[in-house]
Amino acid sequence: MSVKLIYFVRHGETILNAKGIRQGAEGALTENGREQALATAHRFPKEKGRPHVLIASPYERTKETAEIIAKEIGMKHIEYSDLLVERRNPTEIIGKWGGDREVKEIIDRIDKSFHEDNLRYSDEENFIDLKERAKKLLIYIKRRSEHRIIMVTHGIFLKMIVAYMTLGENLTASEYNKLSYFNPIDNAGIAICSYTTHWFKKNEWKVLVWNDLM
Repeated sequence: MSVKLIYFVRHGETILNAKGIRQGAEGALTENGREQALATAHRFPKEKGRPHVLIASPYERTKETAEIIAKEIGMKHIEYSDLLVERRNPTEIIGKWGGDREVKEIIDRIDKSFHEDNLRYSDEENFIDLKERAKKLLIYIKRRSEHRIIMVTHGIFLKMIVAYMTLGENLTASEYNKLSYFNPIDNAGIAICSYTTHWFKKNEWKVLVWNDLM
């Protein structure tokens, strides 16, 4: 039997988060966001038991979060993967305030309603796209040789990772939206997951900790 531990970390608070603006790849951390990232970094051991690799989304906010963690725990190298980026928002809402009536209508339609898996409002990454990327990420993790991995990612995609990990191909858009609504992940929150390979039974994913901020 072999066990991998994956520490998924959501990035710290961003300037645009604080203003309620829908983001694309841009978005630097606030001072509070940097403090959140540092507090999360303190959770990881610096010597014995230290994670073997740190992999992050290449977006500004995740790069900054990963750099703070890496510096604090003494990791000199960060890898970046597009598999960890946030879901692409519809172009119509990027850079706009989330409380805007038109923006709320779009978000409610794609995030909060029960709808067909293949619903696509415009040019966003829809449920099927996101589910397929989560599947690819889990395969990527399985193929990594390291047994303790930090992955710095984003809120919506982190929920998709865990939802797919839990339900696999049975996951539907409506089920994902329900899981997403009832399981928030805070800025710099940690989700700890394991992947266990067995000799005589099916290999398994487990969610061990969700939204840990202590």
